[in-house]
Amino acid sequence: MTDGIERTAVEGLTVEHRTDPLGVDAARPRFGWRTTSRVRGRHQRAYRILVASSPGRLADGHADVWDSGRTETADSVAVRYAGPDLLPSTRYHWTVQVWDETGSLLPAAPNAVFETGLLSTDGETGWDGARWITMADKAPNSPGAPLLRRQEPLDGQAVREARLYVSALGVYVAHVNGHRVTVPQNGGTTHELLTPGWTNYDTTVNYFTYDVTELLAGQRHVTLAAVLGNGWYNGRVSENSVYHSPDGNRLALKARLLIRYEDGSTRSVVTEPGDAWRATDTGPHRADDLYDGQTYDARRELPGWTEADFDTSAWSGVEEHDFAARFPDSQLVAYPGESARLMPEWDRGPQSITIRTGGDFTEDPARTGLDPTAPVTLHPGDTALLDLGQNLVGVPRYTLRGPAGTQVTFQLGEMLNDTSAGADGPEGSLYRENLRSAQATSTYILKGDPNGETHEDTLSFYGFRHVSVTTTDTVTLAAFTGRVATSALDDIGDITTDDADVNQLISNVRWGQRGNYLWVPTDCPQRDERCGWTGDTQLFAATGLYNTDAVAFLGHFQDTVIDSQRTYGLDGAQFTWIAPGSRYNEPVPASGWADCGVVVPWTVWQMSGDPTIIDRSWEAMTAYLDWIRRRTGDTFAGQGAVFGDWLAFQITSTQLISDAYYGYSARLMADMARATGRTAEAAAYEELFGNIKRAFIARYLSAEGDTVTVRSSLGDPPPYTPGNSAGKTEDDTQTALLWILKLGFYDTEAQRRTLVGHLADNIANAPAYKAAHPDSTRVDHAENTLAVGFLGVNVLAPVLTDEGRADLAYALLHQDAMPSWLYSVKNGATTIWERWNSYSTEDGFGPVEMNSFNHYSYGAIMEWMYESMAGIARDPAHPGFRHCFLRPHLDPTGRITRVAGSHRSPYGEIVSEWQVRDGQLTYRATVPANSTATLCIPTTDPASVREGSEGATPLPGFIDFTDGIASYRLPSGTYELTSSLS
Repeated sequence: MTDGIERTAVEGLTVEHRTDPLGVDAARPRFGWRTTSRVRGRHQRAYRILVASSPGRLADGHADVWDSGRTETADSVAVRYAGPDLLPSTRYHWTVQVWDETGSLLPAAPNAVFETGLLSTDGETGWDGARWITMADKAPNSPGAPLLRRQEPLDGQAVREARLYVSALGVYVAHVNGHRVTVPQNGGTTHELLTPGWTNYDTTVNYFTYDVTELLAGQRHVTLAAVLGNGWYNGRVSENSVYHSPDGNRLALKARLLIRYEDGSTRSVVTEPGDAWRATDTGPHRADDLYDGQTYDARRELPGWTEADFDTSAWSGVEEHDFAARFPDSQLVAYPGESARLMPEWDRGPQSITIRTGGDFTEDPARTGLDPTAPVTLHPGDTALLDLGQNLVGVPRYTLRGPAGTQVTFQLGEMLNDTSAGADGPEGSLYRENLRSAQATSTYILKGDPNGETHEDTLSFYGFRHVSVTTTDTVTLAAFTGRVATSALDDIGDITTDDADVNQLISNVRWGQRGNYLWVPTDCPQRDERCGWTGDTQLFAATGLYNTDAVAFLGHFQDTVIDSQRTYGLDGAQFTWIAPGSRYNEPVPASGWADCGVVVPWTVWQMSGDPTIIDRSWEAMTAYLDWIRRRTGDTFAGQGAVFGDWLAFQITSTQLISDAYYGYSARLMADMARATGRTAEAAAYEELFGNIKRAFIARYLSAEGDTVTVRSSLGDPPPYTPGNSAGKTEDDTQTALLWILKLGFYDTEAQRRTLVGHLADNIANAPAYKAAHPDSTRVDHAENTLAVGFLGVNVLAPVLTDEGRADLAYALLHQDAMPSWLYSVKNGATTIWERWNSYSTEDGFGPVEMNSFNHYSYGAIMEWMYESMAGIARDPAHPGFRHCFLRPHLDPTGRITRVAGSHRSPYGEIVSEWQVRDGQLTYRATVPANSTATLCIPTTDPASVREGSEGATPLPGFIDFTDGIASYRLPSGTYELTSSLS
């Protein structure tokens, strides 16, 4: 239906999956756009891309760089540039013309821009002589962060534009003419955190591009300045990596400021040895470490050091760093996505403040029930405990007043102690045992400004909800903010229900993703780990891409996975369990983790519709599968799985897990080969999958007729499962059954039905089941509970739903007895926990050696919430939601009666909303222009499925009616339907 007003537009123009990006290093960048329309059935018949050197050349239709000409296709995702070679450091203007299904030209799309980077990887070309420079004679790990600066007179000409290209060995905070460099965000600007991020520095270092034109406008001088921090390059996190040095790594800066004047001339200011650059480590940043935090001594501040005419006569010189000599093949490339940055709209202030005093840590009755927004005075011996109400990742920002030399210590953590055996301090104090060796402390020494002093850490990050504040002298804490930092910048999906607990779970998943999508997809943000664990990454990838625009983020991580494969993987072919290489990386077979190198490309392609990541990863993926085949030969067994189904409450043989993932990766490889025209490879991987299936069935399925048992006890348990005392494998485990059903590893439909029955019985865990399985770990847990770990959690609800048991999926969703998703919600969680039992009222805190309160892995349930609860499901045959399924599954328990889901696909926003009331389903859907959908809607009678506010019109496009589901073909448009359920 339409209101008669034509509202069709072309919008959402992107280059390399980014809006108006700077520093594009792709030689043939990918263009994308969306068509929005209220007109049903709107789709693109043809496009024409215009690229020009100025907006004016687009306006008159004479694009002087590239004109694709009218191209008859509906493609609007990842359309490759096919013009002449692009020039480095050049801004290009572009737009796209679109013709609709009638052949009519749609209203013009807005002009967009992209700007190339240096278009080189050797660290020389385009850098105009810039070198890696380091503070002369500064020993690694000596106190004080290096401060580097250079001042140059400008030529007196009007500056047309200026670009800063910058990187660091370590992390940097860049300044130009006294201003900290910012980046655009949500219509304003914000600061980045810990640029340039984390890579395998021996193979790849990233640089960033900034538009600093306004910072040079009207200036007589240009002053470049930077603070360098240790970051990942020089910290414990990088132990066991190629570039790590036991004695520490010296930090370095590399930068080029490119100035273009109005007369067309250019000038560069670069990092280079010599007298132009000066350095000191006498400033206020006394210590910084990603695990331990930051110490800032405000008495040592150097007012004006980032501005012109600052006296550096007492500073040291700089010298060239030896990095290029040590790693001559390391590539210096533009970061292909958006940086991690501070997001002010998500910041959190204290929800409560409690003051404790004395050695017995008693609550001060005179300062109970404090206004959390009001200033708080602290004395020596006091401890202020701040609760932000949300476990978050970022940095603290605080304002203090007090005497010079006073040291104020902010310790950050996720939980408060209670009286349980696992507590590490008095009741109400900050629980920190789970941080292990990480100190996670922000220390500030006051300079004594009577007007107050405001500080925000810039060289570390923390995972925290609670903050403990102590002081060496009387101070006033005038303000405190937990500033949120993330790489998950753009939310593109959402789900809400009428169940408060489920909504909190959804919030916990989103906050867990924000906190752990920080430069790389980490496992946790708080303890002495914070690594790019590949198992966590692959199982959460679809959820992550439903929630946020993470295509570039995960694509960059895949590049890092490939780098790690070559350097750290067995035989240079095994994908590793961590990327980049770090202190916990080992070349040990780890199926489910290693398979990230195959699963992530497939998932990104499926969610984005862009096969580029497949082509970029193909050589590495085939090397991995070939490596497994060489190791196991015609047994068609997997490589091994040291972690198994990590932290599961029911133990599955690690070898079964490995064999299943071998089959899974083979199947995904066949899919990707077909999609990219690799016909012979597709056939070969199909054959491999078939061989793995036959070997799996012979090895693990014990069948007598239609009765079948899964011998998931056949083999060893994970060699290390902290805190799990079971330690023995079992037959017919939930995870084994789930993977067998997912992959179709059975011979007959009767066997399939039996396996589904085993799974249902295991989950139901009724008294009869417990009596029949007295040695199972299931006897210790409630009915309708899960027993999966990391490698079962993302397949549990989808497989149940696919097998017609959505009732069990909902029963598990609503369960709040341990183990369950809502158990943590019931216990006050605001992010997803690492363990189902990270904390319990009965047993207290989980094992400190592995107990994070911000791990996103179990949040993978949200993929099912999008696809089956809300009903926005991918069609694997049409990646990127070019065609999707709208198939909401109603809650048979009746607890959820309303769900609203949305996801901004590459073609536009998909909406699926339903409500059940008095035996009638009300349903609303939006299918974006240039895409189609198949609607599968519950009903007792297809004739009752009607459209319009009064339900006056039968819905066209009927396909069939099976098992209470009516199916329809839907062209693009918005639909409001009703359906009878009784």
